[in-house]
Amino acid sequence: MSQFENVTVVKAANLYFEGKVSSRTVLFADGSRKTLGLMLPGEYTFGTEAAEVMEILAGDLRIKLPGGDWQSISAGQSFDVPANASFDVVIETPTDYCCTYLD
Repeated sequence: MSQFENVTVVKAANLYFEGKVSSRTVLFADGSRKTLGLMLPGEYTFGTEAAEVMEILAGDLRIKLPGGDWQSISAGQSFDVPANASFDVVIETPTDYCCTYLD
C-alpha cells in the first residue's frame, strides 16, 4: 500500500536522538496507528511498549533484535519487534520507514 486513506495525522513530529530520527503519527478510524519516519545515519537503541512491524521503504540499515545477531535490512524488507523490548540499529544511509503498532 503506497498511501493511506481517511486518516488523521498528528502535526507535531516525534523527534529522537537530537533530531536524527523523526516520525509522524498516523491514526486510523479503527483505532490503529502507524508512524512514518526518517532515520539519518548513526547508531541508535530503541525501546518498545507495543509489538511493532518496521517496514523499510528506502535506505539500508543493520539491526540487532533481542537475543539475535546483527542482520542487514534494505528497502522493501520488514522486521518484527516484540513488545517491551529494546533493539539496536545502525543506519547506513538515510532510511524512510513505516512502523505499524500491534497493540
